[in-house]
Amino acid sequence: MILRQFLHSDPVAASYLFGCGGKASAAVVDPVGDVRSYLDAAAATGMRILYVVDTHVHADHVSSGRALAEASGAQYVLFEGTGAGFPFRGVKDGTVLELGNVTAKVMHTPGHTPEHVSLLVTDRTRAPEPWFILTGHTLMVGDLGRTELASSAEDGARALFATARRLKGLPDHVEVFPGAYSGSVCGRSLSGKATSTIGFEKRFNKAFRIEDEEAFVAAMVADIPPPPPEAARIRAVNMGTAS
Repeated sequence: MILRQFLHSDPVAASYLFGCGGKASAAVVDPVGDVRSYLDAAAATGMRILYVVDTHVHADHVSSGRALAEASGAQYVLFEGTGAGFPFRGVKDGTVLELGNVTAKVMHTPGHTPEHVSLLVTDRTRAPEPWFILTGHTLMVGDLGRTELASSAEDGARALFATARRLKGLPDHVEVFPGAYSGSVCGRSLSGKATSTIGFEKRFNKAFRIEDEEAFVAAMVADIPPPPPEAARIRAVNMGTAS
C-alpha cells in the first residue's frame, strides 16, 4: 500500500493518491489545483494512475479531476446518478475499483450532496478487512459536512443522518481520511488534524454522536454559515453545465 495525503490551503481541502506499489496501480481522490503534483507523486512511487475520483461535485473550488484524468489517461469517476454534462465512469454503491492488491469499495454516502460517495479501502496483502475510508465532505474530523449546498438543508440532513448511521457500522479501527479540515467552508467545527478513526469520531464528534434523527436535523440546520462564494456557479462548472 502506498498512500499520500495532499493538504491544500486555498481552498482548504485534502486530496489523496493511493494504491498498490507492487502492481503499479493508483487512484487519486478529490484533486485540487495543479495536476503536476499528482503526476509527479505517481511517477516517484512508480505507479500509474488508473482512476481519478471526485467524491462529489464540489461547490468551493473548480475540480482538477477531469484535467488530471486526461493528463494521466485515467478513468474519471463520479457517482452514476450525478448527471454531469461530460463522459465519466459512473459508479454505484458496492462498485469495487481494483488497484492490484488494493481495492476501493464505493459507498454512496449522500447528505453533503446527493451524489456523494466514499471509498472504503482494503490492502489484501495486510488483511481482508478494510483499513481506511476516504470520506470526502461527509464525515470529517470533529463534525459532519454541511447539507444545503445541493439540496434543502433538511433533506440533506435526513440523508446525512442515514449515511452517518451506516458509517457508524464500520469497525472502530477503520481510519478516516476526510476531504477537508479546519478552515474549510464545507464544515463547521472541523479539527486541524486531518485524520481520525471511526471509533474516535463515534465518541467525540458532536454531530456524529447524535442518535435521534430529529435532534440531528435540528442541529444540522441551525446556524448555517454563509455559502462559499459563487457556490452555484462552481458546481455548475464542475457538472459541465457552465464554463
